[in-house]
Amino acid sequence: MRAMKMNGFSRRAMLAASMLLSLARSKHANARSKILPLRSDAKILVAYFTRSGNTQVIASTLHRDLGSEYFQIQPQKPYPEDYEQTVAQAKQERDSGYEPPLAMTVPDFNTYDTVFLGFPIWGETTPPIIRSFLRAHDCNGKTVRPFITHGSYGVGNSLSVLARHAQGATIEEPFVMEADQERRTLNQVRSWLDDIRHT
Repeated sequence: MRAMKMNGFSRRAMLAASMLLSLARSKHANARSKILPLRSDAKILVAYFTRSGNTQVIASTLHRDLGSEYFQIQPQKPYPEDYEQTVAQAKQERDSGYEPPLAMTVPDFNTYDTVFLGFPIWGETTPPIIRSFLRAHDCNGKTVRPFITHGSYGVGNSLSVLARHAQGATIEEPFVMEADQERRTLNQVRSWLDDIRHT
């Protein structure tokens, strides 16, 4: 399967996210005993949604190391480039229960045994597009292995959302990594501007 077009992000952001991924691997080493081993004969799909590129780094690593198929989840209408406009839109979608249409679905989804599903936490839950993805793809009988990035608030109710929208699937313990450079950058720039304005 051809991977969908990836969002662009800088080499510096890629290196920073790679370092975070290494730290997260070490942090979660003790939890591995709780995770069921991956079957050697499993047909694997890595599907992910990303905004700033953090989740994409994890997805790319999984794709490369597992030799899996690779799919970027995208809405028909892209979210705004402006971070705060995206936050506002996602909040409205979450509160209304809106599920944005997908740009495309996974061909032959029924042939996969295991789906590594990646997404950031938005508003203490999954982005609305993840609900759209799960509604469009029947996960019954599959193993879903989530990988989740967040900005220090944890996974929120995302696992219960997965359980509701991927009924009949075995949902494994997620890989979770704190990675929110976009919000931190925004806050640091605003702090710098405040200093300039009040000097």
